[in-house]
Amino acid sequence: MSLGKEDVARIAELARLQIEQPRLNELTRHLSAIIDFVAKMDQAPTEGVEPMAHPLDLSARLRDDVVTETDQREKFQSIAPAVEDGLYLVPRVIE
Repeated sequence: MSLGKEDVARIAELARLQIEQPRLNELTRHLSAIIDFVAKMDQAPTEGVEPMAHPLDLSARLRDDVVTETDQREKFQSIAPAVEDGLYLVPRVIE
């Protein structure tokens, strides 16, 4: 599946990108090449290949789940500009 100039122009419009006409031809070629490459990869034989999360056979190091910081909520709320019922109050930004 190759893209046409109209497709790339529409994609650019949806992404709010302004692309000049001379650059549109070049981008159309590059994006079509990428899509063609992905289509070729879809044809690769992958039967029997197990999905993996990492290319190396490593196990994640685990650590004990222990608290390393003390609760400083009161300290931080004491220096906050506005607090009510334990919540930080902020100015309204959406009317």
